[in-house]
Amino acid sequence: MSDNTTPANPLSAMTDAWMQMTQTAIESATAVNRAALGAYENGAEANGAASNGAVRDADEPDADVEPSELPSLAFEDAEWTFERSVEDAAEIAVGDSVTFTKSITAEDVERFAVVSGDTNRLHLDDEFADDSRFGGRIAHGTLVSGLISAALARLPGLTIYLSQDLEFRGPVEIGDRVSAIVEVVEDLGDGQFRLATTIENVESETAVIDGEAVVLIDDLPE
Repeated sequence: MSDNTTPANPLSAMTDAWMQMTQTAIESATAVNRAALGAYENGAEANGAASNGAVRDADEPDADVEPSELPSLAFEDAEWTFERSVEDAAEIAVGDSVTFTKSITAEDVERFAVVSGDTNRLHLDDEFADDSRFGGRIAHGTLVSGLISAALARLPGLTIYLSQDLEFRGPVEIGDRVSAIVEVVEDLGDGQFRLATTIENVESETAVIDGEAVVLIDDLPE
């Protein structure tokens, strides 16, 4: 009777063991990532994280989201407020302005970190930020400056951003309520306008961002 058993090769055995350990590690990491993603998605759903009608389940709308009164906007949030001095794009003139106000929440900051890739611990880690010059977490500067775009979007007509200059003058902490104020300072012709752009902390009444933008105002699509 012949014996077909092949003596074990030590190198082969080590290779097999390493491959098995690697596969186990990969499967474990995959499971952890899936669990983390599931937790993030569940948390986002619990906090009404969908940002527009295309993502949000039409049968379960966010309680804070409501149809916009402006045809240029997809929706509004009940926590946001805005005021504008002109209602007709054809009548926009020097001195006209829009003010858009909202609170900067921890959820805003965390979502922006994911979308932008800016995961600086100064914005996300309380313990780390406590030892910084700011004494706590602050919002991303570009997140806060994005409120200027929100204010510009509330000008009558269809606003197209052409340029923006910014100066960051102070931090915005988590929970601060801020206002973006845009004011027309020059009519450049052909539907283009230069605007002074400012972000103010509502409570302290101090400017945290100053700048200047140029926009083009088009007619709304029919």
